[in-house]
Amino acid sequence: MSGPGTPGGSSPAVVRVLLVDDHQMLAASLAQALQSEPDLRVVGQGTSISEARDLMASTAPDVVLLDHRLPDGDGVAAIAGLHAIRPSAKIVVLTATTSDRVLVAAMEAGAAGFIAKTQRLDDVVGGVRAAAQGESVLSAKLITRLLPRLRRQSGGSGAELTEREREILDLLARGLSNADIAQQLTISVHTVRNHVANLSAKLGAHSKLEVLSIAVREGLVDRI
Repeated sequence: MSGPGTPGGSSPAVVRVLLVDDHQMLAASLAQALQSEPDLRVVGQGTSISEARDLMASTAPDVVLLDHRLPDGDGVAAIAGLHAIRPSAKIVVLTATTSDRVLVAAMEAGAAGFIAKTQRLDDVVGGVRAAAQGESVLSAKLITRLLPRLRRQSGGSGAELTEREREILDLLARGLSNADIAQQLTISVHTVRNHVANLSAKLGAHSKLEVLSIAVREGLVDRI
């Protein structure tokens, strides 16, 4: 499998992972599982938002696993500040709750997805890889459940989207992956990724989930 930004057929790029969790046993298990994978490397471990900020700057992670509840604050509320330090990082929230309120807040903050702490270590590894590839770490079923709960503002958006971008946006709202979208539109996955990147740039988003939350807020896509 090609890594992020790596042409097909070449060796996968190593995904740099920052782990931020104050639960020592869980953090140790996650770090061990990630480090055992040849294409993943844990470049830093923190136990607080303050440490996360410092490590974002010093370790240049591709993916951040961020605990929802940390000793010095709410991990979800810290996402915007962490993105300000490293905009390209994909932030996946580790959470003990599947509360819609928390998940919606994380989507609107720019999270790439969520992983429940009750999930298997294999699911975490897969989620890190998915985030690194620009995918949403969230099931299609959950995406469609959360969309109606996103905030909607009055008035239209100033963003000018192409017909193809609007088409892809509608498919994202159905929870489709890049590969599914490529198959449905008979285009390459690389082309889909380029369209998603253009949508992210136009809407000022850091993840596919944030693209959706902004699109709903600005009336660019209907809430299911």
